[in-house]
Amino acid sequence: MRIGKVTGSIVSTKKEESLVGAKLMIVQCENKDGQAYGIEEVAVDYVGAGIGEKVLIASGSAVRTSDTTKTKTIDLAIIGIIDSIQ
Repeated sequence: MRIGKVTGSIVSTKKEESLVGAKLMIVQCENKDGQAYGIEEVAVDYVGAGIGEKVLIASGSAVRTSDTTKTKTIDLAIIGIIDSIQ
């Protein structure tokens, strides 16, 4: 898992069938001090995160472990909203 910040949202009226109904957000990875690194990426939002919120991001096969997600074409997902980092 990684820490990230939601920087935007994506509207896509046509997409792969398994992504229909999925909320797509743009996320920027950050270190614990809030310094951005890497490139912005698109993630499926499972938790209802909003723009500007710090989030937990999972990638790869870790986001396709449940019965409802194992057949979806998802490589990056927002799986939690961070309340604080200590």
